[in-house]
Amino acid sequence: MSIDTRDFRNALGKFATGVTVITTRDAQGEQYGVTVSSFNAVSMDPPLILWSIDKSAYSKDAYCEAEYFIVNVLGSDQVPISNRFAQRGENKFKDIDTREGLGGSARIQGAVAHFECRTWQVYEGGDHFIIVGEVLEYGYRNGQGALVFHGGRYALPEAHPMTLPQDDSHTGEGVLGQHFVYLLRQSLVAYRQGFYPRLFHLGVDDKEWRLMTLLLDRGTQPRDKVVQVVAQPLKDFEDTLGGLCQRGLVVEKDSEPMLDLTPQGAELANKLLAMARDYEQKVFEKISDDEVRHMKSGLLHVIEELGAD
Repeated sequence: MSIDTRDFRNALGKFATGVTVITTRDAQGEQYGVTVSSFNAVSMDPPLILWSIDKSAYSKDAYCEAEYFIVNVLGSDQVPISNRFAQRGENKFKDIDTREGLGGSARIQGAVAHFECRTWQVYEGGDHFIIVGEVLEYGYRNGQGALVFHGGRYALPEAHPMTLPQDDSHTGEGVLGQHFVYLLRQSLVAYRQGFYPRLFHLGVDDKEWRLMTLLLDRGTQPRDKVVQVVAQPLKDFEDTLGGLCQRGLVVEKDSEPMLDLTPQGAELANKLLAMARDYEQKVFEKISDDEVRHMKSGLLHVIEELGAD
């Protein structure tokens, strides 16, 4: 059976995971850190955990030969740290607040939990090595949620509505239906259901649409800025970007590094934008221009107040 690797990763993305940075230090004192979502518990007695590293990773030997390593579970405000340690070719630890842990490995400050481990065993696992560690020390802090990865993007953990306590003082008809977040969510879901299938007619998905229209709207952009705005884990962003580059729609200037649309990409992005405008016009055709302006200005005010990009 032949499996499309990119599509397989999309399927795996339906399983929500936490985001960790795993650190170690080699015998020469060099520090290593890599962003990992494959972290998982194995055993309570003895306390064992596992994670996996790509056999093509530059740091694979350091991790497979390490006596100790630390799993740093990132907090919801540590997206930049996740992106930093997902990249190659830079001083990953620059300006990162750390403390020395077991074996000299870096314990990242601000993480919601950390597990200091001694390597128990390393196993072959296809194109990855599976590293099992025995937890010797651990710690965690309450009051902040962990960073979550779901559907190819960073996400935030929150209580499921089914588990929230009911407030009997607000049981009047229509209370939920008038709640801002509820209305916003319902309108977004309905809008996407009508709009996203239209993207497929032009051969793009919603992730590609966001990246292309961002470049059309803002012009040439630094790669790091685009990663921040689209709010995707780096590996998924690279899949999206790689697909667009292979199709000649986006060009990456390695020397800077900057991203821009090719003439072909700009032509397609303009078609996508025209389609989006047409769909918006149909959605709002029974709403007055003044009401539409008020809705948009209100949302822009909310975005400004909340500091969203």
